[in-house]
Amino acid sequence: MAKSIDVSDLSIYYGKFCAVQGVSLTIEPRSVTAFIGPSGCGKSSVLRTLNRMHEVVPGAWSSGKVLLDGEDIYSPSVDPVNVRRAIGMVFQKPNPFPTMSIYDNVAAGLKLQGRRPRRELDEIVERSLRAANLWEEVKDRLERPGAGLSGGQQQRLCIARAIAVEPEVLLMDEPCSALDPISTLAIEDLIEQLKEHYTIVIVTHNMQQAARVSDRTGFFNLAGVGQPGRLIEIDNTQRIFSNPAEKATEDYISGRFG
Repeated sequence: MAKSIDVSDLSIYYGKFCAVQGVSLTIEPRSVTAFIGPSGCGKSSVLRTLNRMHEVVPGAWSSGKVLLDGEDIYSPSVDPVNVRRAIGMVFQKPNPFPTMSIYDNVAAGLKLQGRRPRRELDEIVERSLRAANLWEEVKDRLERPGAGLSGGQQQRLCIARAIAVEPEVLLMDEPCSALDPISTLAIEDLIEQLKEHYTIVIVTHNMQQAARVSDRTGFFNLAGVGQPGRLIEIDNTQRIFSNPAEKATEDYISGRFG
């Protein structure tokens, strides 16, 4: 079941350096939220704090609160492994496990959770590949290496792997930046379908993509060189692109900077 995320006064650090400061926002269930803004303004850092991937970086930490349906995911009583299971992630570059078959790539997370009957694994793998619009393309070669697929197919395989463990939220960090236009459209169509079941947050440098796929868009920017990134505004995507509240947002969208 898709869940909401509430972020309040989130600041993100790498050692003593504050990379992002004072972010507050709400992400609605069964919706697509896009983060846009110039390079280095903290979009991906914010994304990684939403499933506690940020803290994996040596010296990285954060302050503030991130609530998943009201539960503080940074509470000492919360296991970060469970957080990452509930909030899946798809990265910029497709990263199928190179030595694993297509089947085993999708089933990898399930096997980490414990032994399951082969029939159950078969059903989940097929369901996940169908959800990622990949089943018809690979159903006759499931035992072949996942790394042998095209770039767009590999990214859809990674999405199938992420949703196989039934997360509530799906994070995507520039999932189309390494793909050709046809593969990009396939991923965008898939995002539109997946939001019926998942809460989706996507970081993208492609403003046209944000306008096409998202319900809400947040614009991040830097106050200056060496200054932390900030969330300038977040609103309905149509409003952000047609009548933003902040001049900095309008300047970025119109190409005056960035």
